[in-house]
Amino acid sequence: MTLPASTSGRRVPRSATLVAGCVLAGLVLAVAVVSFFWLPFPPDDTSGDRLMPPGLPHLLGTDKLGRDLLTQLMIGARVALEAGAGSVLIGGLVGLAGGLAAGFATRWLDDTISALLDILIAFPTVLLAMLVTAAREASLGSAVIAIGLAMSAIVARLTRVLVKRVLAQDFITASRTSGTSWPRVVVEHVLPNIWPTLSVNLALQFGLAVLAEASLSYLGLGAPPPNASWGRMLQEAQASVFIAPAGVIAPGVLIVVLVVGVNLIADGVRDVADPTRRRTR
Repeated sequence: MTLPASTSGRRVPRSATLVAGCVLAGLVLAVAVVSFFWLPFPPDDTSGDRLMPPGLPHLLGTDKLGRDLLTQLMIGARVALEAGAGSVLIGGLVGLAGGLAAGFATRWLDDTISALLDILIAFPTVLLAMLVTAAREASLGSAVIAIGLAMSAIVARLTRVLVKRVLAQDFITASRTSGTSWPRVVVEHVLPNIWPTLSVNLALQFGLAVLAEASLSYLGLGAPPPNASWGRMLQEAQASVFIAPAGVIAPGVLIVVLVVGVNLIADGVRDVADPTRRRTR
């Protein structure tokens, strides 16, 4: 669905899903930015009563240690965005490099890289996180590395398919015939043609990375205390869900809001980039 808007006599399509996604993800981003400058209480303040209901001075109540729940949620928003951005950065760079290598490789090397990608895609992210944690320690950085490496295989496989599709076009043959070097072909023709599809996939991977970080933190493989993570907040609050339900509902709702917002952004970008898809809606 699109909303037409006129700019200098030109109709510019606007995706309603893109706007909705920006609003949802923007709310979480705003909370994370505010957390750098203001928090209701210090993160390690346990002066409140345990499992207080929402009210004053703790607007959303307290957890089982007496910490302010709103403060933990605000810090958790920062951790979720850092995990998503870091994982996408690692997965995008490694996956793009691997996909380009496979796209330009000879047949036997392409088959070898494809087999390795299939193995890595089938490798459970949690098990990979355990291996990274064993080599380093349980931290946000370890979780981001594990998620990014798992994500890189998906990005690489998509990049490989897109690169081969672009290389089969006539304008690539014409460019090479005119004497253009392969690095210049990649920069001027391959990357601009694969980037729209790749950017949509990376947006979707961002949402999956947020879910993966929450899952790893729930299992104790994410950011350790005193860092707050929505996944660890869910794990800590599950024993008191009937006494203080806000401790489970609040981080769960924020996870849903961020993931749905990012997915709507990806869907909206796809709408804007693909006019044919917009007309079929």
